[in-house]
Amino acid sequence: MASLKKLAGQTLWYGVSNIAAKLLFQLQTPLVTYFLNRPAGVTDYGNFSALYSAISFLNIIFTYGMETAYFRFSAAGEDQKKLFRTIFSSLIVSTGLLSILLIVFRQPLARLSDLGDHPEYITWCVLILAFDTLAAIPFARLRQEERPRKYAVVRVAGIVANITATVIFLAFSPRFVAEHPTNAYSVWYSGNNNVGFLVMANLIQSVVTFLLLFREWIDFRFTPDKELLKKAFTYSAPLIIAGLGGMINETIDRQMLKHMYGTIAQGTTEVGIYSANYKIAIFITLFITAFRMSAEPFFFSQAKEKNAPQTYARVMKWFVIILCCAFLSTALYLDGIKYFLGPIFRNERSLGVVPILLAANVCLGIYYNLSIWYKLTDKMRMGMYITLVGATLTIICNTLFIPEYGMYACAWTTFAAYCSMMVISYFLGQRYFPVPYNMKKLLSYIGVMVALFFTQKLVGHFTDNLFVRLSSATVLMLMFLRLVVAAEKEELKGMPVIGKYLK
Repeated sequence: MASLKKLAGQTLWYGVSNIAAKLLFQLQTPLVTYFLNRPAGVTDYGNFSALYSAISFLNIIFTYGMETAYFRFSAAGEDQKKLFRTIFSSLIVSTGLLSILLIVFRQPLARLSDLGDHPEYITWCVLILAFDTLAAIPFARLRQEERPRKYAVVRVAGIVANITATVIFLAFSPRFVAEHPTNAYSVWYSGNNNVGFLVMANLIQSVVTFLLLFREWIDFRFTPDKELLKKAFTYSAPLIIAGLGGMINETIDRQMLKHMYGTIAQGTTEVGIYSANYKIAIFITLFITAFRMSAEPFFFSQAKEKNAPQTYARVMKWFVIILCCAFLSTALYLDGIKYFLGPIFRNERSLGVVPILLAANVCLGIYYNLSIWYKLTDKMRMGMYITLVGATLTIICNTLFIPEYGMYACAWTTFAAYCSMMVISYFLGQRYFPVPYNMKKLLSYIGVMVALFFTQKLVGHFTDNLFVRLSSATVLMLMFLRLVVAAEKEELKGMPVIGKYLK
């Protein structure tokens, strides 16, 4: 119980920081979608979303699994200072080489990204990648040293910088430029577009975040240990393929949608609308991200304990409960949450992808929890193969169905990929690292979640009244929570904050 309380406490801190950060970042979505609430604005948002999906993809190559290697060898008893300096040295060298290569070819990359008039945007994106990569190990250091408060402050500060820059660029700058057309800033501003402003806001976030982590990297010395680096790279190499496969599952659909759905203009508009609605489904990923921040070092530290499998099973149970709550709190209240987007970005067709993406993220969250087996047993290649199965499904299904079904092909393909990865990981995990998951209870919670969602859909079929729909959502949400309390009452009694209300 003590270990679970520790995990819960750290997850809470990472959760608060990530929820605060993501919610602040999510403020960018209504800001952007309302300010860009016109056809040309949708196209700009589509181009930005496609460009940023490429950044996410390249981030895997830039970091090449070294973050997980840092946790693995920290848990193995390696000297912390030597490990940090070795991995950070490797990332500095590789980041510098990759950045130079991409900047040299920025012109053809700009044409490929439909940014031919602005090759400097590619340079800005490369700088985002560089600063984010160099911040990865300092962030990992904070997690390994169990300092979630500092982690929270830095994360939130970076997002605040992004939001502030976005507001300045999209809300205040147009009037300022109109009043001061010859000002140096006005000249710079007039030479750029909304895609560039959004990229610049993200670059400001990356720079601010890296600088705020200076206490974590200020003691760095370029003294890599060759043998340690070799071991770390051997361990992390399969993670490169697994990470690229994961990014294919997560982001390649935007690129394919842009180029395969009708004309490029139609595809870009579809990407803009799809990406905006994708942001509504982000709520589940808030907890998934928070959980991963704290769970990865926790699982490694617990691996040698005698009752580790039982601990992992209990973690999974509560994780699934939280995922179900996250799904319901978004899907049931979608009638109200939709106003998060500008009018041109929301309609019945586009909102229909949100529950599908929510369900996909439930599968992804469970997969992340299950995947600890191949990290603990050093069978990283198995994780790579599982991810490649999902990536293959993603490419094949999107290729077959995007031309006809557009964003719905992307949503259902995402669900199919994550669901298949979850199922494969479960069965392989039970073979190589058995964990006594209570599958009957887990499937029951998921089944009730699905039943409540379709009940709400039925209510919506009979009435358009927003008050009735939201009231129904509240009743169904309370029903699920009551079910959890009834099923887990004995365990909840042992929790300090909740237990006193159940005795």
